[in-house]
Amino acid sequence: MANTVGLIRHGVTEWNNLGKAQGVSDIPLNEEGIKQATALANRLSREEWDIIFSSNLTRARQTAEIIRQSLVVESVFIDDRIREINCGLIEGTTEEERIARWGVNWREQNLGMEDFRMVAKRGLSFLEEKISKHTDKRILIVSHGALIGLSLQHLLPQRFKETYIDNTSLTILTHTNNDWACQLYNCTKHL
Repeated sequence: MANTVGLIRHGVTEWNNLGKAQGVSDIPLNEEGIKQATALANRLSREEWDIIFSSNLTRARQTAEIIRQSLVVESVFIDDRIREINCGLIEGTTEEERIARWGVNWREQNLGMEDFRMVAKRGLSFLEEKISKHTDKRILIVSHGALIGLSLQHLLPQRFKETYIDNTSLTILTHTNNDWACQLYNCTKHL
């Protein structure tokens, strides 16, 4: 039995363009983000996908809904386990503002950010549950940069020491005989 999982980061938002940490702040796609999601939807419309899951945050839900409209999929299933990392006090701030407020070592301070391991654990438990529940299905998951990246680093640590996930990028994983493999990483050829 095999599963194919497509991991998608949401389209761009105004806060992405401003360099602000979004975390769990509920920021919608901007015009560019809608165009990106539409381009990805056109790409995916030439493929077969069985089911779509999305984070509960608006930017992911909008991206998922645009994709759903170009596929033969009835609905998008929302799950808050695949929402973005909670960035605590840094949400809504730029790097410059963080340095001004907390100094250059702001990452070493306790500013209420969710632990990276816990984010990865959320992502992996969601993946494991969905592949066991939807065997032999092609599953799309619309989520966020940190959740996707941290999940990949924990799922395939030899391949992903670090990650960078572009807006509306597609990463494809396969799961066969209890083994995960990455077929495509951070692909944005549709843009």
